[in-house]
Amino acid sequence: MSRDAGHPLPHLEHKATTMLEALAHRGPHGDAFISRPGLAMATNRLAIRGVDQHQPPLLEYEAGVIVACNGEIDNHHELRRTLADAGHDITLSTDVAVLAPLYLEKGLSFLEHVQGVFALALWDSRHQRLILARDRAGERHLYYAVIGQTVYFASELAALVKACKPDVQIDAAGLAHYLRSGYCPAPSSPLKHIHKVCPGEMIVIEPSGIRHLRYWDFPTEKATTAPSLRAFDPIFREAVRRQSDIDVDYGVLLSGGIDSALMTAVARSVRPEKNISAYCIRFAEESFDEGQYAAQLARELGCNFVEVNVSAQDVPRTLRELIRANGEPLADPAWIPLSLVTKRASQDVRLLLAGEGADELFGGYPTYLGARWASHYANLPPPVKALAQRAIESLPTSDKKVTLSFLLKRFIRGQDLDGLARHLLWTANIPPVWQQRLGIAPPTDDTQHDASRLIDTIQRYDFSHSLPDALMAKADRGAMLHGVEIRAPFLDQTVIEFAATLPVEARVRGLTTKVFLKNYALNYVPKTVVTRRKRGLSVPLAAWLRGPLREWAQAHLASGDLAAAGIDTRAAQALFAEHQARVSDHARAIWTLVVLSEWLQWLNSERATVSMAQKKALVQQS
Repeated sequence: MSRDAGHPLPHLEHKATTMLEALAHRGPHGDAFISRPGLAMATNRLAIRGVDQHQPPLLEYEAGVIVACNGEIDNHHELRRTLADAGHDITLSTDVAVLAPLYLEKGLSFLEHVQGVFALALWDSRHQRLILARDRAGERHLYYAVIGQTVYFASELAALVKACKPDVQIDAAGLAHYLRSGYCPAPSSPLKHIHKVCPGEMIVIEPSGIRHLRYWDFPTEKATTAPSLRAFDPIFREAVRRQSDIDVDYGVLLSGGIDSALMTAVARSVRPEKNISAYCIRFAEESFDEGQYAAQLARELGCNFVEVNVSAQDVPRTLRELIRANGEPLADPAWIPLSLVTKRASQDVRLLLAGEGADELFGGYPTYLGARWASHYANLPPPVKALAQRAIESLPTSDKKVTLSFLLKRFIRGQDLDGLARHLLWTANIPPVWQQRLGIAPPTDDTQHDASRLIDTIQRYDFSHSLPDALMAKADRGAMLHGVEIRAPFLDQTVIEFAATLPVEARVRGLTTKVFLKNYALNYVPKTVVTRRKRGLSVPLAAWLRGPLREWAQAHLASGDLAAAGIDTRAAQALFAEHQARVSDHARAIWTLVVLSEWLQWLNSERATVSMAQKKALVQQS
């Protein structure tokens, strides 16, 4: 969208076409293009609902309202009936057809009535108003850039980079956040001028200026007693039913853990007639492989079991492919296996249900236990703490998955920090001391909070930051590369708002996490699944970096691209040497730098393409 006379319609159409081509992998079932004076919008379609309609989710309604939507509107049946009573004749069966008439009825409050996952752009020609919005939990992603009088927006950063060249420069603050956490939290990105729409946010761009509005925020009121398991059952069952109310076959991502097991069991219970395939990631390394548990559960639930084996040899090619398609660094090693398992699933289905969000909502991470017990540790006599610290630091480094020694070493660090700052240190990919050695000043955060509500604070932080911009980014970018959508029933609005009422004791009690959800799960899955130690989707990265990926990683750490971005590559090599000598497990830090190096290679190749095009244009003019 542009009000710049120097950007006539053909220029805008060319930019929109360029971005559409960069996003072709997200929509293999057709595309659409609309241009009006000062406006060019394009989208492609992954058909999940309304598959009988050839029109993709770029719809023009009466009164000059145009909507492009990436996502699913789960309550479209109810909205359709309400809008019909108000006089709106909606002929298309696709779920996003309700958005424009809903906007005409409700104005800027229209998203308060929408349930589902979405990143959308709505153009209102009457008010010359562009609305950009993202769903409550941030399952879908939306980037935008305002350069001069022109607004660019897209579902992936790579598309914006191609459109906004040559105005692409690395953002120092975004780089610092990435190095610490392995992702750039909204509203920042690793590039200047390019931003992310935040979860639950609506950005209104009008001739009078830009407004940032929140149409939803995470509930803060807590119940004094835990709601009953019986009260939660219809809520979760309806969430699974609503998200699986689609017109194509779907599957599930199944591991040996409680979240995916519970979700799969409820999906089977809600739709017993469905033929459901369960897709599972397997590793040759025994402590990382949960396939045997997943296979047994799949048999018990009557699901087809499909396993995908992942090895170190898959890493370089897959990482390169992901970076070049998506355009943003993401240092979660599980991005690789998730992309590979969805690539296999794409042969059978277009949608997968996943268990994401349960840990953030119901209190499942070991760091929540750490936060619960940190005050007790802090009150120990100094000699006892010193003895404990020496004993823990002397524990040998292990290549096994989430070992006790790894967790204890994280726990004893940052004891002089406040609760949220300590949580950020525990979850950091590269701790501050190494960021400084690498030549990058660590990001500063406002960590002020009510110490009596620490668990609430860090859960809300995770829900608002790492969940949308790391975990769901991993799911969206890894799966949509292969034309597969991932949905998370735990992130249904009704489930979020139920979980938000749980008191702390229903989430973390003693040495038990996810207390309420584990009790609920016993209604659907065997007790062995519920009591099995949490492991999560991890990759045997520490061993791979000492073995088959050693030379590949070392070459990345010595990259001139890293040095040009301000990274001290000598410090990076020192980090690598400590890992090789087993002085410390620096696998996550090394991986963060390797991904950054791969991303910088791609970014510089895009810049070089611009330079070549500019030189060619100058030659032609002369």
